[in-house]
Amino acid sequence: MSSRRRVRLTYVLGAMLPVLLIGGIWWGGHPEDLPAFMRSRLVAHADTRVVDEAIERIASDYYRPVGSGSLANASVAGAVASLHDRFSHYLSPKEFQDSNEPPSFTGIGVEVQRAKRGLEIARVFNSSPASRAGLKAHESIVAVNGRSIAGLSANRSRALIIGPPGTDVRLSIEAHAGHGARTVKLTRATISEPVVASATRTVHGVKLGVVALSTFSPGSHGEVREAVERVRREGAKGIVLDLRDNGGGLVEEAQLIASIFVKHGPIVTTRARSLPTQTLSAVGNAIGASVPVVVLVDGNTASASEIVTAALQDHHRATVVGVHTFGKGVFQEEMPLSNGGALDITVGEYYTPNGRNLGGGGIKQGAGVTPEVVVAHGVDTLHGLEVALNTLAEHLK
Repeated sequence: MSSRRRVRLTYVLGAMLPVLLIGGIWWGGHPEDLPAFMRSRLVAHADTRVVDEAIERIASDYYRPVGSGSLANASVAGAVASLHDRFSHYLSPKEFQDSNEPPSFTGIGVEVQRAKRGLEIARVFNSSPASRAGLKAHESIVAVNGRSIAGLSANRSRALIIGPPGTDVRLSIEAHAGHGARTVKLTRATISEPVVASATRTVHGVKLGVVALSTFSPGSHGEVREAVERVRREGAKGIVLDLRDNGGGLVEEAQLIASIFVKHGPIVTTRARSLPTQTLSAVGNAIGASVPVVVLVDGNTASASEIVTAALQDHHRATVVGVHTFGKGVFQEEMPLSNGGALDITVGEYYTPNGRNLGGGGIKQGAGVTPEVVVAHGVDTLHGLEVALNTLAEHLK
């Protein structure tokens, strides 16, 4: 390039600078006049820049020191709170880390409720010290290490049973009131929060299986299938699927668990703004349709639990027993953030095979699932299970 041409180009660029400067100032004050593709990018940048500016000012000028990290956490939490969606949350780095740790407790692996002579066993968790010792639902714990627990509160009685892992505890167990007690020695253990518990019960001369699921965690479908097959090998002619107090979990697990009972057809359809509409169908290998099923639910049966319940109801594969379910027709996605935290926000809605949405958009109570057999009182006690078992037995008469 000749020197004369370089000089001419320099003059042109120099002349353009004031024009660009004036244009920038004008568009900075009148972003509505920008072309659409520029306006969306620059305005969005300005919106996020003001958040950074506010955090920087507070961190530097507030009268006492405040870490910018905690301010950033608070600003993200505030943004999520402004959605007014009770199912959307911001998880700080510590909360996110804790949420990925499997919950556990120390004990013998039973769920109990207060009874006249002590504690009545409501549920025995699979692969627990109680299960290995042969404890059964409906049996009563009447003494701990030789001490009667009649008249003690449920909390005080439980406190006598739990203790450090590896230590022993002696329990006096009554199968039936007034028929004498047997003594069993169990070694306490650290128990991961149980996902599935199963048992068989004989009602009106018919053996029935009970499979209780606490959450739709990764791999839970395998545990449910194993439990269903176990009680059927033991002679169960029908299955009670207990989803009481099950707040849900993974939609894919709901699809697979429903597929244990539904041979073919849709299980759930999901619709979202940023994701394509998707219908999840039964994957095959279901148990025979001649095996009757009852699903036992309560007011805390939600989300993935409602997907399974509604799918079995819509396909006329099960009788639903209990009370009106929670009514959550939306699903969330967990999105890790660069600070080690995560967004857990609502991204879409789900619909049952018959096209029902069971929720209220994340803001209000939804329609939920209405049971065919209503348990007016005590659905969360052994009475609720008794109603479910009697309903199932009626199908086998």
